[in-house]
Amino acid sequence: MPKKYTPSEKEKYMCEKHKVFFKKKLVDWKNEIVELNSKGLYLKDIDHEISSPDVVDQASSQTEKNVEMRTLNRQIKLLSKIEKAIKRIQDNTYGYCEETGEEIGLKRLIARPIATLSIEAQEKHEKNEKVFAD
Repeated sequence: MPKKYTPSEKEKYMCEKHKVFFKKKLVDWKNEIVELNSKGLYLKDIDHEISSPDVVDQASSQTEKNVEMRTLNRQIKLLSKIEKAIKRIQDNTYGYCEETGEEIGLKRLIARPIATLSIEAQEKHEKNEKVFAD
């Protein structure tokens, strides 16, 4: 497959070329996240934290730790979604809406390779969340 290959709507939806393209995209994304996190953890180990008697420094340090933990949690969830998307490619359900079974669409998957809902189903889902939040 050429390096600059992009899935086309002229091809059969979720043909082998599409599956290979999206699997590579997902695996590359996963590896990038893992690599960035391991570098970040390594740098944190080198940069030993000095306990400061200054309350403001301690509070700032605690805030930074909270932000880092939230970021790490988001990345763990993202890795899980990427893994699930790769499994869906393997079981031939990738690219189809979990609610309607309809095609999610190439443009949406290229923009968000972990999408599980069609745009219509996603909008309905978000509308329902908003109703319950209000």
